[in-house]
Amino acid sequence: MGHWWHDNIAEPGKLPLLLALAAFVLTFAITRTITRMIRAGKGPFRNITPGGVHIHHVVPGVVLSVVGGFGAVASGRHGVAAGIFAVIFGVGAGLVLDEFALILHLDDVYWTEEGRQSVEVVVLTASLVLLVLAGFSPLGVDDVTDEEQQGRLGVITTYVINFCFVLICLFKGKLRMAVLGTLVPFVALVGAIRLARPASPWARRFYRHRHRTRSRAMLRAYHHDVRWAGPRRKFQDLIGGAPDRVPLPPARKS
Repeated sequence: MGHWWHDNIAEPGKLPLLLALAAFVLTFAITRTITRMIRAGKGPFRNITPGGVHIHHVVPGVVLSVVGGFGAVASGRHGVAAGIFAVIFGVGAGLVLDEFALILHLDDVYWTEEGRQSVEVVVLTASLVLLVLAGFSPLGVDDVTDEEQQGRLGVITTYVINFCFVLICLFKGKLRMAVLGTLVPFVALVGAIRLARPASPWARRFYRHRHRTRSRAMLRAYHHDVRWAGPRRKFQDLIGGAPDRVPLPPARKS
């Protein structure tokens, strides 16, 4: 165990990244627990509203992210200072991304359907950092052979090809596969080969006069959403709490 830790974490300088990830996940978990207690009216926690202004936790999160980020850049990848600033950055990032939906919509959508985007971004971020810790490199450079690494042409070619797969995924409306594909090229390759989402720029450009292909894309997107919408919602509710239910308008009397 000691040799594995030294060879895979300490020696490559990944300890700050591991500390940042741990602080990030722990901060998100604690923050969600506190906000759910505030929402339920339990415990000693309350919203911070000095002067009637609700201070969202994204505010201290931004400050901590800036301090931790600049400190991490200045301290390198080894030493006590690098670990401390990594933890500070992880805490700040957890607070910021927990309110990602608020930043995106410029509105307090924390407990709405739109607020689910924060949970999705946090899970995706943690997954990407775990892949980096596991040794995956952006755009699949870890798959380059020793001979290719000795030549710039091989590395550049690998970057370009995998980046093209990622761009195709984006144009096909497959954001999650594009993001994961930056670290796992096979994911981007699968997304690039499969049919595009019907509302994507790729479908509007290339499926405009291909009615059969457009129909297949719509049918596949429908089956995919039906299959995964329920489990994804349950998973998001388990992590971040269920959003507020919007009351249905009263039925009009005839």
